[in-house]
Amino acid sequence: MGKITFLGAGSTVFAKNVLGDCMLTPALQQFELALFDIDHERLRDSEQMLNNLLAMSGSTCRVVAYHDRKEALRGAKYVVNAIQVGGYDPCTITDFEIPKKYGLRQTIGDTLGIGGIFRNLRTIPVMLDFAQDIQEVCPDAWILNYTNPMAVLTNVMNTYGGVRTVGLCHSVQACVPHLFRSLEMDTEGVQAKIAGINHMAWLLEVTKDGEDLYPELKRRAKEKQKVKHHDMVRFELMFKFGYYVTESSEHNAEYHPYFIKKQYPELIEQFNIPLDEYPRRCVNQIKQWKNMREQLVNNQQLEHARSHEYASYMLEAMETGAPFKIGGNVMNTGLITNLPKEACVEVPCFVDRSGITPAYVGDLPPQLAALNRTNINTQLLTIEAALTGKKEHIYHAAMLDPHTSAELSLDEIVSLCDELIEAHGNWLPTFK
Repeated sequence: MGKITFLGAGSTVFAKNVLGDCMLTPALQQFELALFDIDHERLRDSEQMLNNLLAMSGSTCRVVAYHDRKEALRGAKYVVNAIQVGGYDPCTITDFEIPKKYGLRQTIGDTLGIGGIFRNLRTIPVMLDFAQDIQEVCPDAWILNYTNPMAVLTNVMNTYGGVRTVGLCHSVQACVPHLFRSLEMDTEGVQAKIAGINHMAWLLEVTKDGEDLYPELKRRAKEKQKVKHHDMVRFELMFKFGYYVTESSEHNAEYHPYFIKKQYPELIEQFNIPLDEYPRRCVNQIKQWKNMREQLVNNQQLEHARSHEYASYMLEAMETGAPFKIGGNVMNTGLITNLPKEACVEVPCFVDRSGITPAYVGDLPPQLAALNRTNINTQLLTIEAALTGKKEHIYHAAMLDPHTSAELSLDEIVSLCDELIEAHGNWLPTFK
């Protein structure tokens, strides 16, 4: 019997999608679905939900919940990671409220910016603990990382954790369907090429029957931009830099120095930017969980249809050898030739019995590579801070972050970082 271990299994809805998909995959029958979470109540909820799903599906998989992480990992062939360190309260609240005192506003704060930096700093030590366990009890496992900040954590696991890790994000899958639906265009027969870094990968080519669809996309986008909608930042980036970016406008608003600016508050209205969007979502999800819990956890008639999540299709490809194409986050082993080799990049990858084989992309258009590098600078310095324990590299990461550096002086950035370090307390390791 094979074993799929899910770390962060208290993420009940996501566990339903990923492990429910596995239950419905013929090549994954008789696998043990091993669950681990430090929140034992949420772990019990997910165990009960998945057993209800198992009974309804007729799957021959087996659901086992563990309180010992190493035992949950022991002998695993595949590991799915979906943890969040520090949660909404206290860590996300801290990431948003303290920067506000300095006039630094955010939308999501889970990837780059000051919020992304500190989410990385509290998550990297946990991920390296995982890597140590994996090296000991399941060294040949593939790790499918869904946790943000995606690029940094996937980089750390591969480069410093010594375990085979691929980062998986929904933004590549959703990019073309979302764009075409938004512009009332049909996706049938459309071919696309996407590459870059996580949350800032680029729709490099989009064709149908050999015809370049970008001129029509841009024509329709110009018309749509005349009224308020939820993708105005991405359209503006496409008009100015030539290409559409994979991740949402609320994310990209804080990856660049152009949109959230104290001296130009009218930009928030002009580009329909939802400040404090992630905390708002967290509060709504907490409120909705009581009803959702009843529908999921206590529903003995619970059913599931296979979702579009990559995980089960990837494991199916590895088990059967039938190839499957993904957009994956992997180390830049010469794949994108005008981005640093130390970076984690998001490129097309082919999955089969031999594992994950990323595709060569070559040079990105120079303006796109330049935008990516502004984010990579902060990513690599955040890793440097986490691995050396040097506070000065936290400052460097923040000083080079495009949004933070556009809003604050050097002294303000140092003060903000110091205040965040103190507020996070034991959620962070000691920095000197």
